[in-house]
Amino acid sequence: MSPRHAKPRFTSKKKCLTGLIAGAVTAGAAATTVVTAGPALSAQASTVSRPAVHQVAQKPAPGTGKAEHARPAGDDAHLNVHTVAEQKQKKLPTAADVLKLAESQVGTTENATGGSKFNQWFMTTPYAKAGAARDGGSVSDYANASWCDMFVTWVGDTLGVKGMGGDAFTPSHAKWFISQGRWGSVPKPGAVVFFSWSGGGVDNIDHVGLVVKDNHDGTIQTVEGNTDDAVKVRTRNTSTVVGYGYPEYPQQ
Repeated sequence: MSPRHAKPRFTSKKKCLTGLIAGAVTAGAAATTVVTAGPALSAQASTVSRPAVHQVAQKPAPGTGKAEHARPAGDDAHLNVHTVAEQKQKKLPTAADVLKLAESQVGTTENATGGSKFNQWFMTTPYAKAGAARDGGSVSDYANASWCDMFVTWVGDTLGVKGMGGDAFTPSHAKWFISQGRWGSVPKPGAVVFFSWSGGGVDNIDHVGLVVKDNHDGTIQTVEGNTDDAVKVRTRNTSTVVGYGYPEYPQQ
């Protein structure tokens, strides 16, 4: 709902409403045997007492008393650190992940009273409680409220996207992006796009969606919730765009 309307902001159907190695040490071994690896190093083993560059420690295998070879601790630590970092990097959702999930919802429609599964989900979240506290009303007021921003919030929250934010009131969501320093005028895939049908700034925002691509002809392709009462892919003129919020996606 636009700020131009009186509170509570939950009754307007076509305005989007209110809005986070180390190596292991084996105890009990009396001693360790150091064996140098590599032909050049083994030739010096009898005369050089200092540790070789690549040394392999032996330790008793549990319950056997026999030695088992272990990987060099330094190498293990190096590999483990990089493996964890790579796994974390892989787990971060990308813009492509966001658009895939959003587009999988195309065709989802609202019910006879104007609500949707996104409304039902939103009411269970902290976003709804925060929005109701901020703007007045109660969480139940979201049941049949306009759900374009609830859809965007659902996509981001479902995937765990950093820097997506969450709200049901589109001007507040846009202001959140501005406060985070993640606001601009360039349409990027996966960006959150805010529209005003009558023009004006952030306080006049009416609708929100996700950018699929820039068509480079003055239009953008988007996927949006609560457009003609459903989730649809749209082509929008950039003249209706107030700005774009940029979630934190990993580098591609």
